[in-house]
Amino acid sequence: MYIKKECVAMLLAGGQGSRLYALTKDMAKPAVPFGGKYRLIDFPLSNCVNSGIDTVGVLTQYQPLVLHDYLGNGQPWDLDKMHGGVHALPPYQNINGASWYSGSANAIYQNISFIDRYNPTYVVVLSGDHVYKMDYNKMLEFHKAKNADCTIPVLDVPLEEASRFGIMTADENGFITKFEEKPKEPKSTLASMGIYIFNWDKLKKALIENEADASQEKDFGKNIIPNMLGEGDVMVAYPFDDYWKDVGTLDSLWDANMDLLNPNIPIDLYDPNWKMYSRNPVMPPQYIGEDAKIENSMVTDGCEIFGDVDFSVIFEGVKIGKGAKVNYSIIMPGTVIEDGATVEYAIVGENSVIGKNAKVGTDPTAYDNRDDWGIAVVGHGINVGEGKSVLPKAIISENV
Repeated sequence: MYIKKECVAMLLAGGQGSRLYALTKDMAKPAVPFGGKYRLIDFPLSNCVNSGIDTVGVLTQYQPLVLHDYLGNGQPWDLDKMHGGVHALPPYQNINGASWYSGSANAIYQNISFIDRYNPTYVVVLSGDHVYKMDYNKMLEFHKAKNADCTIPVLDVPLEEASRFGIMTADENGFITKFEEKPKEPKSTLASMGIYIFNWDKLKKALIENEADASQEKDFGKNIIPNMLGEGDVMVAYPFDDYWKDVGTLDSLWDANMDLLNPNIPIDLYDPNWKMYSRNPVMPPQYIGEDAKIENSMVTDGCEIFGDVDFSVIFEGVKIGKGAKVNYSIIMPGTVIEDGATVEYAIVGENSVIGKNAKVGTDPTAYDNRDDWGIAVVGHGINVGEGKSVLPKAIISENV
């Protein structure tokens, strides 16, 4: 017997994340480390817990092992519930056979039976690769007040960036009159955040109809939203004006981590009124050598720092040797930066080794043409040999 839930969350976490290249070679994008002690999936999971949503289906597919291990039984997020909790939902074989998730809508469609177990009135559909804090309960109250069938949080974006998003037109009361997925010539700057609240009966009907139509793609932005709008369902735009970033690219991942070090940007991971939850190993305190110098940085438990660190995010268990310099970089868990190495404007994956006197990345001021410069990226478990160099823009997934 399953207890009826007013609202169930479905978290899309199966994407390959190909634009993150070496960082998602062996793990799903929502499992990528972020902010010193988190992974990307911690943001929607923490939002659910803080919003009072205690039943979350996590739809996994690509390289799910790290993500499944990280989720465990949901205990770090208080989602180890007898009735509800967090559930990893990979594709599975049923009486009609087996198939991979073929799009965001198909992923939810294949899990209709999971949602029906809880007989919810509302379903929240979330993405696993966005950095933001949002009270979904406030959005649900807005949804109810508008008597909506679907509510979509929106950001006002610059017109030149609008073609990257699902763009909608809304009237003065917030009711959506038009929706286009990544239009070439956008007529509005109201951008979808890729988050939705649906009345479950309306969404279920739309998913079944979409699945039955072989001519349609199985995507929310391209099909489900326009189809429901065309059917006359009530859809409203929910204005959101807080921090939000899609970290689907290397540049945006680096930018979002650097934002944590900027006191003028409103993303606070230590707000006692909106706790961020994560699964963290128990580590000893940091050890800072007497000649070490650390400024404007986040340094997590278990680190040993003997060199210089500035404007960087250092994850747990990182070791930085004597004479080493780390500037404007993200160093993921368990990595070793040996004596005399320099890491600048770079992302270094988990459990990698940057050898003695090696150099990864370069300050952009060294380039007259900024297009020739970019963030240097070293993947997980990579060795960069003694004295070797990794150039700006390079993305390394094999030993150097």
